Amino acid sequence: MNIEQTVALERRVASYAALADSTRLRVVDLLALGDAASSELASRLGVASNLLAHHLKILESADIVERRRSEGDGRRGYWRLRPDAAPTIDSPSLPAPGRVVFVCTANTARSHLAAALWRRASRVPATSAGTHPAARIAAGARAAARRHRLDLPDLAPRHLDDLAPGDADLVVTVCDRAHEELGPRSQLHWSVPDPVASGTRAAFDRAVDELGRRVSHLAPLVPRAS
Repeated sequence: MNIEQTVALERRVASYAALADSTRLRVVDLLALGDAASSELASRLGVASNLLAHHLKILESADIVERRRSEGDGRRGYWRLRPDAAPTIDSPSLPAPGRVVFVCTANTARSHLAAALWRRASRVPATSAGTHPAARIAAGARAAARRHRLDLPDLAPRHLDDLAPGDADLVVTVCDRAHEELGPRSQLHWSVPDPVASGTRAAFDRAVDELGRRVSHLAPLVPRAS
């Protein structure tokens, strides 16, 4: 066995050891669907904050989860599964929604790209909106959609309230600011860095790649309403 194989084996051992606890498995299952702050995890799991911090430290040490600082409230951070982690995940199927609504602040890039990726992966209807919509979709988002062969409709950004989201909709925020503004209305959250901030081709491509990875995991768990 060479050095690389030994390192990979040791990492698997550490991963399985970290998951040998029901609370940590529940944390991983929740984060497989979306990102969450420590306070959100504690509330959903019914676990004291100090005990949750202990479990998160073990998962972080095993390279299963990582924490990213919010682009909105800088005092807040979001835990998420590391993209290269390979734990055993048992994500439950979600109730069939009327549609999936992707939300960011301006509705100029991430939410539109997420909806386009969803439409390619699932027959469940999808749309997008913003909490403070801008005047037009970002040029970088349109260019990224062309590069990745995504169907990006020629729509003006819309306010979430204009879509009249109902109880049957699954609202997924792809922007920290929108998630923090919507509170409980945000049912799932993906903390995706804003590509418009830098405006580079690489930033938009990274956003598409991350959104695509998350859509690929979530889409099979969301059944189509009958």
